[in-house]
Amino acid sequence: MNRKPVILGIESSCDDTAAAVSVGTKILSNNIANQKIHKKYGGVVPELASRAHQKNIIPVIDTAIKQAGINKVDIDAIAYTNGPGLLGSLLVGSSFAKSFALALGKPLIGINHMHGHVLSLFIDDEKQKKPEFPFLCLTVSGGHTQFVIVNSPDDMKIIGSTIDDAAGEAFDKSAKLLGLPYPGGPEIQKNAESGDKHAFVFGKPKVKDLNFSFSGLRTSIKYKIEKEIKKDNNFIDKNISDLCASIEYSIVSILINKLSKAIDNTKVKSFAIAGGVSANSLLRKEAYRLANKKNISVHIPKFEYCTDNAAMIAIAGYFKFLKRDFTKHNIAPSARLKF
Repeated sequence: MNRKPVILGIESSCDDTAAAVSVGTKILSNNIANQKIHKKYGGVVPELASRAHQKNIIPVIDTAIKQAGINKVDIDAIAYTNGPGLLGSLLVGSSFAKSFALALGKPLIGINHMHGHVLSLFIDDEKQKKPEFPFLCLTVSGGHTQFVIVNSPDDMKIIGSTIDDAAGEAFDKSAKLLGLPYPGGPEIQKNAESGDKHAFVFGKPKVKDLNFSFSGLRTSIKYKIEKEIKKDNNFIDKNISDLCASIEYSIVSILINKLSKAIDNTKVKSFAIAGGVSANSLLRKEAYRLANKKNISVHIPKFEYCTDNAAMIAIAGYFKFLKRDFTKHNIAPSARLKF
């Protein structure tokens, strides 16, 4: 094949139904259908998520193909998220991908969701250079927080991860304690803008090596709120901005301090941040500050490629396509797919 391959990417690991079309590392379309139904429950309800995926997947993919300005026959391969994630959600995306691939007679490419986040750094972006191998990547999302040494698109190794809650989970659970709607991360960031990040001090985890822990921080926040509410029922309302700023600062500080240690330990010349939490403005700001301090380069995806999206799945599919690393149709998705 002389031309760059056209890849259709499908993402359905949690509560976003997404489809994208790429040519090489250029994104032609990136379409996402968000599920609003989970807000009133304060979190994702798996059964409702899978039902919404069934409703959304055909129009989302159809729109992505039309926006890309291509025909179905132009697609060279179909990449889809094979895990980790919610099993019911994964099944919807994988089932459609397999059926579509069979109908078109095209190869199928299963993608690890977390590999997709890392490889989103290689989506064409005129404003930012792509990282050079090897580099250190901090992947932070609602379900994962881990350090990855990236030697190539198909050679990645975890050197540290959370032993309990993920950073995104810490944001969401903290927001719930404050009575803020789901998803909690953006709500905390919004309220933190006018707050004092030093107003409240919460307990910090003492975890060895390059691992993380956020469950203790959430407990510290919970006890502080419960203690103050006994004195004043309106404590949260009166201090919402300062509470959010202090919580955000605590979570970001844990991430940045560990990141600094990881950079020193690995002696890398560049690092990256990927995953949903990498959209947080304070984390991005502190990452650039750390890069200046260490005199190394930093790489962070554009906002639309931080949260769950199909563009990252398409790009990961592109690299696998080059290696002819295709997936058999009898491979089932896995909710706990290993990295």
